[in-house]
Amino acid sequence: MGPRDEASAPLSTTQLEADDPHGARKGRESNPKNEDSHLPTSTPTENPSWTKNHSEGIEVVDERHTSRLWLRRIFKHGRYPLYGIVWLLFTGWWIAGLILHRHDLGWLIPFLLYLVITLRIIFLCVPITLVTVSMRWIWGRTAIPIAHSIPQRWKTSVSALLVAAVILIGAFVSPESADNTHENRAVSLAGLVLLIAILYFTSKDRKRVNWHPVIVGMLVQFIIALFVLRTKAGYDMFNFISSLATGLLGFAKDGVGFLTTSPIPASINSWFLVIALPAIIFFVSLVQVLFYVGVLQWFLGKFAVFFFWSMRVSGAEAVVAAASPFIGQGESAMLIRPFIQYLTLAELHQVMCSGYATISGSVLIAYVAMGVNPQALVSACVMSIPASLAVSKLRWPEQEETLTSGRVVIPEDDENRPTNALEAFTNGSWLGLKIAGMIGATLLCMISLVGLVNGLLTWWGRYINVDGPDLTLELILGYICYPIAFFLGVSRDNDDILLVARLIGIKLITNEFVAYNALQTDPAYANLSSRSRLIVTYGLCGFANIGSLGNQIGVFAQLAPCRTGDVSRVAISALITGAFSTFISASIAGMVIIDDSKYAT
Repeated sequence: MGPRDEASAPLSTTQLEADDPHGARKGRESNPKNEDSHLPTSTPTENPSWTKNHSEGIEVVDERHTSRLWLRRIFKHGRYPLYGIVWLLFTGWWIAGLILHRHDLGWLIPFLLYLVITLRIIFLCVPITLVTVSMRWIWGRTAIPIAHSIPQRWKTSVSALLVAAVILIGAFVSPESADNTHENRAVSLAGLVLLIAILYFTSKDRKRVNWHPVIVGMLVQFIIALFVLRTKAGYDMFNFISSLATGLLGFAKDGVGFLTTSPIPASINSWFLVIALPAIIFFVSLVQVLFYVGVLQWFLGKFAVFFFWSMRVSGAEAVVAAASPFIGQGESAMLIRPFIQYLTLAELHQVMCSGYATISGSVLIAYVAMGVNPQALVSACVMSIPASLAVSKLRWPEQEETLTSGRVVIPEDDENRPTNALEAFTNGSWLGLKIAGMIGATLLCMISLVGLVNGLLTWWGRYINVDGPDLTLELILGYICYPIAFFLGVSRDNDDILLVARLIGIKLITNEFVAYNALQTDPAYANLSSRSRLIVTYGLCGFANIGSLGNQIGVFAQLAPCRTGDVSRVAISALITGAFSTFISASIAGMVIIDDSKYAT
């Protein structure tokens, strides 16, 4: 069963109206125009900071609330000098780094970090509408007139042809390498077309398919792949993110060293129990802190608004799709908990599909600890966002009016909000321990179950004189999934197609943990080509397996018991569609990769 990830974290409201860039501020502040409205008044019932002693008739003020008011006042009057000091510090850091380490450490990542901080400080001081209004004015006088010049009945066809041209040019107008020939890329392209065709011909209602999110989703997914796998800037950015994930393992080792001995003995330094599970606990704790301070909600809100605007999906779908690669399946749905009972069937399908189409941050850390290439994992997670939106809208088109069609909202959860960041971090450590324990127990049981099934199949096969390798679950799944591996564009040398097919089958029947473990540790996969290893890394990067089916149904049954029947109705379709999403990412990777040695482990 696919491991569940960061469970419900305390949320701060982030409401981002499509036409109001300050919506996030509105969600967090009940009365932004009157900071002093929280001061105690003469009526105790009007202010929670006042309590009444009924026996003595004494009214008292909560000192903690008063101290928070003073902090708010200090910050209100001193925030601009503080912003200036922070900006000067980062400016000095960036200039010093540019002078001292431009050539050995690179300049791109420090510049992007400095740019983000500078822009954030600017927009804390001036309205962001100064930029968005100008952007809308330019967009309305350039792109919109061009779009309106195309007759309505031709818009879909023209858009599809343009995207097809971009894909063909991006895939084939580039130099070949030893294992990435035009022939191999053509096979991956054929696989992409075949996967989309299967989704279309099995669509719930082909006449109602809205092609805009499908076309835009495919384009965005392909552009992300080009950026990551073809450009130095893309490689540097995702390499930086993956280095952060790798560094997190090192920080977790410090804690393990304290609990055992430092340095960690070489005899246990490669144990999954010692390396991966502590990193998961530490990561979940950090996520809880980021939720508490509002950083993660802000980031997810911006991400969601982009897909809400570009792909014209509902706000609920955009939020879940953007959050799934970070906090995982099921838990991402908790961000829209108040709306789940009102979701349409198509929205339910999309929300579940997003969970199946990607992994979460916590298990990504575990895969990195196992030795799986982090750049491929991170890029696959990002590619899954537009991919899941596109394939779900193709497989299960919208047939009803959606409640969140005009807004992106992350509701607030004040009831479970920690008192401070330290409490959030402590709660996260306990939550991380539960998640790590569940992952460890799931792996133990799943791998043992596979061994049991293999033992029974081998025993049974001996009585019918099965020649060659023993009759095992991997062998059977390899032949069943052989066409999938072939059309993903896996190298046709040696037995790569059959080996990759086995891994895909293992992932679908058990989970991606077992498949990645086999990829990294089983000697049978040691000689996979770099191209095949890269493609299967993308193809396995998702929670689409039978175990996750029960996991998601259980989560939604808790969040909205009245929708259990509808969830069960769309669950299997969402599972298959989520698997197709990861396969599409794998086929696109096979089309655009040139130097696969940098990404395959």
